[in-house]
Amino acid sequence: MSTPPSRLAYLGPPGTFTEAALLSVPEAKFATFDPRSTISEAIASVRRGDADAAMVPLENSVEGSVNFTLDELAFGADELSIRREVLLPITISLLARPGVALADITAVLSMPHGVAQCRAFLSSQLPLAAIEATTSTAEAARLVALSAEPIAALGAPIAATEYGIDVLVNDVGDNPNAMTRFVLVGRSSSPPSAPTGCDRTSVVVFNDDDHPGALLELLEEFAVRGVNLTRIESRPTKEQMGRYCFFVDCEGHVSDARVGEALMGLKRRSAGVRFLGSYGRADVVPVAGAVKEQEFTDAAAWLTAIRTGTA
Repeated sequence: MSTPPSRLAYLGPPGTFTEAALLSVPEAKFATFDPRSTISEAIASVRRGDADAAMVPLENSVEGSVNFTLDELAFGADELSIRREVLLPITISLLARPGVALADITAVLSMPHGVAQCRAFLSSQLPLAAIEATTSTAEAARLVALSAEPIAALGAPIAATEYGIDVLVNDVGDNPNAMTRFVLVGRSSSPPSAPTGCDRTSVVVFNDDDHPGALLELLEEFAVRGVNLTRIESRPTKEQMGRYCFFVDCEGHVSDARVGEALMGLKRRSAGVRFLGSYGRADVVPVAGAVKEQEFTDAAAWLTAIRTGTA
């Protein structure tokens, strides 16, 4: 972003993994934080102009995509743009009020993704405890702090400090390598972030023409130009059964010739494309055999020389 945002929304309350992701970005140094109770409300605050940008979870390495975020980006009335991504290792702890023992716990609170990442622990250590869904891991911790009942929360260790409760058991997640990808989204009125040399581009592709090979035709736009896909996922358009859109992440920036041409191909072959942004990757994973931008540029120059008779 050219001008650091002054107000940043995020999935709150304070003490969420989303807040931890937000604290890791440079924009946070200049901003006022605005915690929101749901992902939808955090993104809506950007669309209304109440916030300059919002940090929200997009996908988890264990449980997959966060559908609330995908749907807001794909179907919201006003288009938004991803400005930055953050990859955050997820260490989940069991949190309870001081004096509550593991054997005392009658219920465990957390958001669905948090519960899903701790199934083995819950099954082996708390098989009789009721599971209650909350809007965030920090909200679970807040409710535990307020309750007189022997209940616990699954959440970030920082939530224990935030709400004055204890870490009863640390690192209860089933997968020690769990990671969540967060994105900072803003209004799309400004140009994409400048290329970093290690970028990702995200789009949503709508395809109403259902025929054999329809998806393959879209993927070919990337393949023939040597553009590597890092993620593709379908979501129902909510219009009728059997209608889907596709979320596509690819390596490269919209200013790259080959990425730009691939997007033009998508636009030509599909019912519509929603551009979600080009931004620096939080990870650097070289792809063996990937076509380099210079190779694509050299091929374009070669073709121009043939057409102009200067070869």
